[in-house]
Amino acid sequence: MSDLSHLKKTPLTGWHAAHGGRMVEYAGYEMPVQYEGVLAEHACVREKVGLFDITHMGEIFVSGPEAGAWIEGLVTNRVAKIAPGKIVYNAMCRKDGGVLDDMMVYRLGEADWMIVCNAANHDKIAAWLEKNLPASGVALDDRSDQVAMIAGQGPDSRELVCRLETLAGRADDVAGLDFYTSFLHDGPHGRWIVSRTGYTGEHGYELYLPNGDAESVWEELLAKGIDLGVAPIGLAARDTLRFEVCYCLYGHELAENVTPLEAGIGWAVKLKKECFVGLESLKAQKAAGVPRRIVCLEVTGRGIARQDARVLLDGRDVGFVTSGTFSPTLKKPLAMALVDAAVSDGDLAVDVRGKAIACRIVPFPFLAARTKGDPRAERTLP
Repeated sequence: MSDLSHLKKTPLTGWHAAHGGRMVEYAGYEMPVQYEGVLAEHACVREKVGLFDITHMGEIFVSGPEAGAWIEGLVTNRVAKIAPGKIVYNAMCRKDGGVLDDMMVYRLGEADWMIVCNAANHDKIAAWLEKNLPASGVALDDRSDQVAMIAGQGPDSRELVCRLETLAGRADDVAGLDFYTSFLHDGPHGRWIVSRTGYTGEHGYELYLPNGDAESVWEELLAKGIDLGVAPIGLAARDTLRFEVCYCLYGHELAENVTPLEAGIGWAVKLKKECFVGLESLKAQKAAGVPRRIVCLEVTGRGIARQDARVLLDGRDVGFVTSGTFSPTLKKPLAMALVDAAVSDGDLAVDVRGKAIACRIVPFPFLAARTKGDPRAERTLP
């Protein structure tokens, strides 16, 4: 077993290790990759409700009278005029249009915001924000090491979250949340943010709470959800769940050498905005014709197409797999791939260890998300 002692811990790391979590390194953290097994955990979320420790995500708070306008100039989607309580999915780009990260931007109050970035990109995004910080009117407070994050996902997630004693009296607020909305709550050790968001394609919630509240809330959710079949879920099932509904994962569908237009999240890119970093490059790419696009593939031959496997059209290299696995729900090998924009049909295959395995393009997404109002369930084609 590899030594994980040098890695960052979440407030729940000890709990995971003590309750059968198989611990691995992920984005500098010691995290549980699975408990009972990927298939059982995946099914639990699709059919019942599962709990995820996602404390490794970054939470950077932004405040000040100019905060909204400043964030607007750094992200591809419109945020400056959203109401408090609203959340917007975004990409943050380099000047050349390459994606630094995809993220959620929360408006918590009139002059208070939160940027939730991917764990692997936290340091890069924190440095980017500092580099672009104006001389006045905006303040940054990176609380990533102080904020725990627990996600409850699945058809019974609303019932489960409403059972939390700390949220007694706020069941109507929980039940009334639309997708991509949130509310603030005073918890035992400080402010909570309760949001209706998630990364599984199922109805779900994400709770941001002080580290001191994490373990008691985690254990309470497990205890009060026994009749619902609740279970802790590892990173492996989190990946298969997001993959089936074709949500992008940074380092796979998104990267610094991939634009949001190529990745199919053009719906989150407002090219008519007055200004944001990367706008001119993305306008130019759209005008010239986006050169690559993400497609969904069903592997019809024998084999699994993993990340970076080359995609072949009539024997010619036309792109590569960004994510690929066996779908636990659909029970077939599937893949997403970034290919030349002109690719639409023909003798398609993926190169799996030197062997050409037949595949075909299928409609997006593999599995329809059951979250009304989730824009990530859309796909903007070049």
